[in-house]
Amino acid sequence: MATFLFDKIIFGPVKSRRLGVSLGINLLPNDCKLCSFNCIYCECGWNPDQYDQKINFHPKAQVKESLFEKLSQMKANNEDLDVITFAGNGEPTLHPEFSEIIDYTIQVRNKVFPQARIAVLSNSSMIHKKSIFKALNKIDDNILKLDGGTEETIINLNQPVGKFNLDNMVKLLSKFDSNLIIQTLFIRGEYEGKIIDNTTNAELEAWISHLQKIKPKEVMIYTISRDTPSDNLEKISMNELEQIAKRVDAAGFKTQISS
Repeated sequence: MATFLFDKIIFGPVKSRRLGVSLGINLLPNDCKLCSFNCIYCECGWNPDQYDQKINFHPKAQVKESLFEKLSQMKANNEDLDVITFAGNGEPTLHPEFSEIIDYTIQVRNKVFPQARIAVLSNSSMIHKKSIFKALNKIDDNILKLDGGTEETIINLNQPVGKFNLDNMVKLLSKFDSNLIIQTLFIRGEYEGKIIDNTTNAELEAWISHLQKIKPKEVMIYTISRDTPSDNLEKISMNELEQIAKRVDAAGFKTQISS
């Protein structure tokens, strides 16, 4: 199915189904997805089979200039802004100057839109790096992915590019001391002959047990709403998401649903 890429550093603002009025920042190349996961549901499509030897990340100076210009313009026009969101064409924490860009974003936010939050949507794959961990701890909405309760399901669903160990991931997530939001996409389908379903009772029990170790301040659950690179995927109904949310609430966690 058709997918899309962001062709600019700054996009929006848009009305986010999860975050409110959001100004997006894409730190990644405009011409391809760049991610440490290759999720079968990703709206940006698949990772390319091969990357050019030199990956064209947006330079820090260009990001800073573009962000300041857009925020200043919005302020002059009396536009609303709830959140500045790092997302874009893949995994934002792969940018080699990610931590420095976060520091600048905090600085310019405080000056121009002090009421706005700063959010990062991340697949959690880089949180073992001290600079990334430290940067994510500075922002308002540290939104980290955990798409299943078992390692097999996560590998089939998220297609990590490198090695993946779920127990290690849970330990790393717990080190944020609740300064994080866990984001989980629920889905059913088939990919490469394998049935994928992270809504089964066994998956949900295992997933909630991980939440109890991680202790996030909030859990965001949602399902697909746009085109996906794999065709054989099923959107989860709002009723089923609500039933999952009840289980999360019963475990003691604030839950937000979007479909």
